[in-house]
Amino acid sequence: MKKDLLQAYKQAPWRTQVQWVGIFLLIVVAVAAVAGLYLFISGRSAATGRRIQNLESEVAELQRQNNDLQTQLGEISSSRSLNERVESLNMRPLTPNEAIYLEVPGYIPPSGPSLAPPPSIKEERTPILLPEFTDTFIEWISSKLKADTQTLTPTEVQP
Repeated sequence: MKKDLLQAYKQAPWRTQVQWVGIFLLIVVAVAAVAGLYLFISGRSAATGRRIQNLESEVAELQRQNNDLQTQLGEISSSRSLNERVESLNMRPLTPNEAIYLEVPGYIPPSGPSLAPPPSIKEERTPILLPEFTDTFIEWISSKLKADTQTLTPTEVQP
């Protein structure tokens, strides 16, 4: 009879096989999900890193272009280059005797920049510190005790 009871509670062999296959498939799906998540995150980080590299190369290229333009501006505005252009245009420097000055009525020339007033010589003053900031702790305590003893003097009371 005992054998019959054990047989009644024992599962069929195909059911245990299905359970093991289910557990195995669950583990495979969990590993695949973790691997997919890892690949997704590393793909995004790689793409972001590549974008950063592209932006850094663009910044470097723009800095090179800016430096080239500054160099060209320096060459164009150099005195040697300006003298060459003046000579190629058959120009010559103007002397003060050849200059013509016109007075235009109502024109007010712009005033120069407002500069700071010249420094005046001032007396060096020492900062004034209150006694509260110069007394020592012992001096402060003694002044407080003296003040308390003065206020506690007995007074006569008349009836």
